[in-house]
Amino acid sequence: MKSIITPSYAVHFNETAYDALNTHLAAANYSKVFILVDENTHEYCLAPFMAQIQGEYVFEIIEIESGEINKNIHTCTQVWEVLSELDADRKSVLINLGGGVVTDLGGFVASSYKRGIDFINVPTTLLAMVDASVGGKTGVDLGSLKNQIGFISQPKMVLVVPDFLGTLGERQLTSGFAEMLKHGLIKDRNYWNQLKSVRSFDELDAYILDSIIIKNEVVQQDPTEQSLRKILNFGHTLGHAIESHFLESKEHELLLHGEAIAAGMVLEAWLSYRLTGLLAEELEDIKATFVERYGKVSFPAQDIDAILTLLKFDKKNSHGNINFVLLQNIGEAQIDVQVPDDLLREAFAYYSE
Repeated sequence: MKSIITPSYAVHFNETAYDALNTHLAAANYSKVFILVDENTHEYCLAPFMAQIQGEYVFEIIEIESGEINKNIHTCTQVWEVLSELDADRKSVLINLGGGVVTDLGGFVASSYKRGIDFINVPTTLLAMVDASVGGKTGVDLGSLKNQIGFISQPKMVLVVPDFLGTLGERQLTSGFAEMLKHGLIKDRNYWNQLKSVRSFDELDAYILDSIIIKNEVVQQDPTEQSLRKILNFGHTLGHAIESHFLESKEHELLLHGEAIAAGMVLEAWLSYRLTGLLAEELEDIKATFVERYGKVSFPAQDIDAILTLLKFDKKNSHGNINFVLLQNIGEAQIDVQVPDDLLREAFAYYSE
């Protein structure tokens, strides 16, 4: 697959990714190369990744615990302290080898350590390949509140090697696929229709490229999310609140990011039907597609109350208003839509029907 070149960095694929990495490392003359992993990527991804690196470099491996629950400032502090103890200087580089938690947190750590060192993202999950590692968003959660602390800071490069997907289970792949379905909903009806017919994750390479192209085109037009880039948050206003609630609740099993966003997209599709012109048949298409793949999350009344309370922390809010991204039709989104409180509860009723 051909590399995607942006003004700030490039996304390289498969063998080209390793060629680009080796060329960059040879030219950059880094003092040390740090690789951030979690226990899963340490076990399954680190050795095949290291086997592709040519040349003699000083490597240091830093391992963090996996899971969204560890994407916090405490983990950052631990990584900063290790970097300092191992004499990382401003000519060091941090390679983030992992899923969205590793790339988000690693990018934030690198961007803030000694006012910024280079970092390279090597996503190993489908979610990270099509979303988290591309676009320059870095950061961590504040308690259970998603991505409240961070920067928009660009990596030196992103290396997408779909072979790493072989280390994932079906649930992780299905979670990442939700973000790909979102790309179709907000930008490309034909892509949405193509993805609906996907029944096996064995041949995802071309679709991964398509999703990255869609996201990259949006990000390049609006790098700092002042307007257009907000469309990438479709399903995330309620989805992030759902994810945060299940993260902090001791009564529920954790939801993966894509599972929460899938529910959020059905809810926000119904709001789109009521407020921004989404047709009834498009709404039913969206609901049927997500329910078939993701099932339904149970939302007792007390959970809905807690989820709606969390909406006030959404990053798109301004001047006390909760701003939604809704659909005008499949393939076209509208930003900064304010939703009456009564419709939010009706959306949950529709979802549960």
